[in-house]
Amino acid sequence: MVNNSTSVKAFWLCFLISGASVPLGSIAAIAQVQDNSTPEVGLEASAVLGATADVALAAASIEIPQSAETNSAETNSAVDRALPETDAAWVNRALPKQDIVAVDRALPKQDIATVDRTLPETDAAWVNRALPKQDIVAVDRALPKQDIATVDRALPKQDIATVDRALPETDKATENLAATAPQITQAIRPLPPQELEIANTPASQNVAEASKIADISSDSSTAEDLSIQEDAAQVTSVSQLSDVRPTDWAFQALQSLVERYGCIAGYPDGTFRGNRAMTRYEFAAGLNACLDQITKQISGSTGNLVTREDLASLQRLQEEFAAELATLRGRVDALEARTSELEANQFSTTTKLNAFAWFNLTGAFAGKRVRVEATNAKAAPLDRVPGRDPVTNRPIVQKVDDDPEITFSQLIWLTLTTSFTGKDQLITQLAVGNGNSPANQYTSPGLFNTFGTPFLDQTAGGNPNEVILRELSYRFPVSNSLQVVIGPRINFYRYFDNNKFNFFVDGASSFNSNNSPLLTATRRGAGALALWDISRRLKLRLGYLGESTEFLPTSVFNSASNPSQGLFGGTNTSTAELTFSPSDRANLRFLYSRSNIQQIGGLIGSPNAKPINALADDGFGGRLGNATANTFSFNFDWSVSRRFGLFGRYGYAETNIFPKTNRPDGKIETQSYQLGFALPDFLKKGAQFTLSFLVPFDVTGGRRFLVSGGGNGGKQYEIEATYYLPLTDHISIVPAFYAIANPNNFDNNPTIFVGNLRTQFSF
Repeated sequence: MVNNSTSVKAFWLCFLISGASVPLGSIAAIAQVQDNSTPEVGLEASAVLGATADVALAAASIEIPQSAETNSAETNSAVDRALPETDAAWVNRALPKQDIVAVDRALPKQDIATVDRTLPETDAAWVNRALPKQDIVAVDRALPKQDIATVDRALPKQDIATVDRALPETDKATENLAATAPQITQAIRPLPPQELEIANTPASQNVAEASKIADISSDSSTAEDLSIQEDAAQVTSVSQLSDVRPTDWAFQALQSLVERYGCIAGYPDGTFRGNRAMTRYEFAAGLNACLDQITKQISGSTGNLVTREDLASLQRLQEEFAAELATLRGRVDALEARTSELEANQFSTTTKLNAFAWFNLTGAFAGKRVRVEATNAKAAPLDRVPGRDPVTNRPIVQKVDDDPEITFSQLIWLTLTTSFTGKDQLITQLAVGNGNSPANQYTSPGLFNTFGTPFLDQTAGGNPNEVILRELSYRFPVSNSLQVVIGPRINFYRYFDNNKFNFFVDGASSFNSNNSPLLTATRRGAGALALWDISRRLKLRLGYLGESTEFLPTSVFNSASNPSQGLFGGTNTSTAELTFSPSDRANLRFLYSRSNIQQIGGLIGSPNAKPINALADDGFGGRLGNATANTFSFNFDWSVSRRFGLFGRYGYAETNIFPKTNRPDGKIETQSYQLGFALPDFLKKGAQFTLSFLVPFDVTGGRRFLVSGGGNGGKQYEIEATYYLPLTDHISIVPAFYAIANPNNFDNNPTIFVGNLRTQFSF
């Protein structure tokens, strides 16, 4: 016989089994945030299914109501046979606040729980923890007169022995689960869903830049706690748990729930990768997904009702991972608060802002007077005028007397990238600067910003500190492999004549090194491009652009927007480029460009007449009409190894001129070439040293038509060294040194030396 205390405990335990509420924890969520002048940024997040963003995150309770049919007042369960006097339950774990003893086996006819020891007379259930002296194990059947679990510690108020199996026909509970369906009394809410950005395609930014999101998560957790490994869309199998074995109860319980209710999303290939390790936080997220799925089934009452056994398994799993769920809940709250703050104060839901700011400290010296082809060498470089000697018919030559002073200037680019569909890009770029590189003091007319000038040491607009629109274009996909770009001001160099080691941010850094000096008459233009990725190894770029250049006065240039010239009547270019990549480390680019060039003041030449880096007349000072040109270019880059790369260019062009005098038509033939090497990660990871030799403008035919830029037949060449050194993710310094021999194509000119120290900010 049992004493009175034991009877009271048995009564309360049976009561709790039949109808007491069992608290469930809240849903955990795991968020993972995954960056030319417009770097890509990716945002990734995964959310537990089926929740709304405005429901308070709180703990939930599952209430298991009393069975509709019972055969015993003590146990609240109907059994169609007499149970034995003893039924021991073996528990092999540390019990949480609510301690469930699970028996996972088919009961024999006499329904005896077998344990691996000799049972004492009082039928005690032994566990591997300190149990109280007397701890009643309650089962869902009529209990024998004595069925006491003797333990050596104090158990919590509820210590339920749950049998997680289907009873045989002779031992089946007759209760109606449909009539006594469990009810979830409090809502469970995950993180609000966030948009996924498709890799390598533009996407709208709904929260903030990826780097800022990373900062948010670091405030409330570590990356190890909140990240899902590799490409998992969500936890897929408990076998991924590093601390749960396939034989453990948690493995079997969650696996069973996943299979029956489909409550956890799979990997992209539709499989459960069951052998990968998983943290307990990731397991808690999967458990929450199952809780939410079962909540939907119960509240909707449209699917199969959840079984009592599954609810008991969920309760037990929730108790086992209560600490992880509580931790995640706090982290989710903090992250969500910060995310809400960013959403309320973000720049735009569709637009991302990227920016560069450059400080340029530049000096140039020659030591001797430099010859220029101009009638007024003492004038500012842009005000110099070419002319011919009336007796000899040769271009007039003068000398620049003094070396320029050291300059300190700035340049800023602000790029707004807007996406409306996640796959398109509206690019708007603003620029302002005040640079006028000292090397320009040595140039003949038409050669401004063409040699010895750091590419980023410029004004941006026609006047210093003038804010201009540098780019405006819209890019959208037609198919998976074809994209189209249209716009009133498309940047030619964003899409053509690229090179891995000549990119102005971290590679060769002068105007002549960044791109072929023979390209293009429309640096920026109005028109359209087609970008066709034929295969992984082959890409084709086609485009037509009417001249629309930001740093040239509209009254004379920008023919595409001039009604008297228009998109097809002024200066324009048609370009085709084929890129072949024989491997992931090498690229070969073949380019052809056809140009129609508008004469300015009876002359053909810079700044809108490339491939001529000079000025041409009819050879006798007479005026010219509009010209045409054909340019052929080839460039390559080859990463020979991780720390060594080669690059080079060759270009050939012919410009056809048509005098308005009685002089015959003529042709000017020019070439340019470059060869260099790069040392990535030189002295520091992320740094790069670049050295190149180049000939920017070699006149091979028709030099007599050049009134400026032809020199005395010499061949200008340059040696350039640049070292890109990142100090942080957003700040870099870039020292560069140039030596220009035979400037202005005079072989008797002194060598000009140019030094530039650039500080680069990006955000």
